[in-house]
Order: sequence, then structure tokens, then C-alpha cells
Amino acid sequence: MSRNTPHEPEDFDQEDEIEIVSKSQMKREMNALQDLGVALIALTRGQLKKLDLPDTLMTAVLDAQKITSNSAIKRQRQYIGRLMREVDPAPIQAFLESLRGENDQQTAWLHHIERTRDELLADDKAVARLIDEHPEIDIQSLRQQVRNARAERAANKPPKHYRALFQFLKDLYPAPALTQPAEADEVDEDDEAFDDE
Repeated sequence: MSRNTPHEPEDFDQEDEIEIVSKSQMKREMNALQDLGVALIALTRGQLKKLDLPDTLMTAVLDAQKITSNSAIKRQRQYIGRLMREVDPAPIQAFLESLRGENDQQTAWLHHIERTRDELLADDKAVARLIDEHPEIDIQSLRQQVRNARAERAANKPPKHYRALFQFLKDLYPAPALTQPAEADEVDEDDEAFDDE
């Protein structure tokens, strides 16, 4: 008795293999997209504008922000998850990570500012170097910030000026660019169009 073996076509090439995705894998991917869409609900209108979402998705997210009923918000989340299947999730994920401070560039930028602040507080030569690197800097304000932060640290006071120096340096060094071009959070015709709906 001969054994029935599956027969492969002769023109089938190993490189032409079709990737078979299990139903469970597809469900996990859809749930991940829905979770990403649900994260959009927590964003402000200005942050949503920076993402340049399709109109249907933007409207669905804005509607979800207004819904208070549990069953209705559940249905809206599922709808957003369905709309997310038609959108490239990578820019949205990168934007959300940058908002959470998980973006490597964002983290490196913040660490650079912290190191600079600590150097300024430890050594007057660091202040002179910073002034040489940035001739447009407000020298009087910088020196005052450093002086106040040092006095604050010596007196064991809460770090009010320490944080103010960090904000001063944050304004001095440009933030790393996000994957999507960032625009100012302004109210314009697009916002007014969503308010009318």
C-alpha cells in the first residue's frame, strides 16, 4: 500500500513560502493596535494634531473623549481598534514613547541637560565653557541661576532653583525631533471643525 504524500508543485520555490499567521497571533496584533488606539484617547487635541491622523480616526478618538458610558466607551474603543488597522502604527508608537520619555533620543537629551547642570554647579569653568559655546546666552541670568542653586544646595533647601536651572538649560538646548513634525498647540480651523461635530 502506497503512502499518500503531499505533492509540491515543481515551480514552487523555497523563497516563495507564504507566512502563515495563526488566529491567536492575528488577535494579539489586533489587540495591540486597539491598545495603541486607546492610548490616543488620553492625548490632548494639540497632541493629536501633531500625529496627522486620518479624519475618521481623529473624529473617533475625539468622540471617545466625550463618552462617559462604560458600554459605549467599550464599543468606541473597538471601533478605534478597527480604524487603527488602516494606519501605520510606527509613528504613533514613536510619538507616544516620546511623550512618556521612553524615546532614546529624548532620554539622551534629558541626560545631557542633567550632566550639564551638575557640571555647572560643580565648577565655574563649566559656566565659562557654556558661555563660550552659546554666545547668545543671557550670562547674567545663567550666573544667577547657578549661584542660587549652589546656595540652595548648601542650605539643604528644596530644589526650586536647581529645577529652574534645568528649565533654563532645557530652553537653551533644542529638543530632539520627533518622527512627526511638531507644530505648536494652537487652535485653528481644524479644531473648530471638530468642535462643530
